[in-house]
Amino acid sequence: MAGQAIPGRPRPPVVRHGADWMFGGVYGTVLASALLAALQGQSGPYRPSYDAAWVLVTAVAAGLAHGYAHHMATHRRGSAGHRWRQLRRALLDEWPLVAATLPTVLLLLGSGLWDWSEASATAFGLALNTALLFAWGAFVALRLGYGLGSAAAIGLADAAIGAAIAAANAVIK
Repeated sequence: MAGQAIPGRPRPPVVRHGADWMFGGVYGTVLASALLAALQGQSGPYRPSYDAAWVLVTAVAAGLAHGYAHHMATHRRGSAGHRWRQLRRALLDEWPLVAATLPTVLLLLGSGLWDWSEASATAFGLALNTALLFAWGAFVALRLGYGLGSAAAIGLADAAIGAAIAAANAVIK
């Protein structure tokens, strides 16, 4: 009965496994898309390095906040000797979220080097992230044992999130 709560005793901490990088990949890609859309059209001249820095800083802050919140939600009394190690582990488990924003960060930095317009960089970034969301969904589904048709459907569902962000960006802007 490992992992189950026993009445009157503290519940054992939740152990997270390899699925964290998959969660972080989707979450980070959605976060990067939303930030890319939100940063477009801010007052002043287009500064892609500024936008890239904000995407990266926000991803790191979100990763730290998520890791800390997860640690606090699963930390139990009596494990004080290991709490700092557990916190460090919970924070390090968030690296996939930050890594998933790197394609957007690199795209923004590249758009500055290649002198792309803000609209072009945003459109290309949202399209890239939508494709990455499809890939994340399909890849994860295949790893979980789904067939090709189901994996493609799951990939399309994930890509729909990216398409919704792009559509919202078009409507709002």
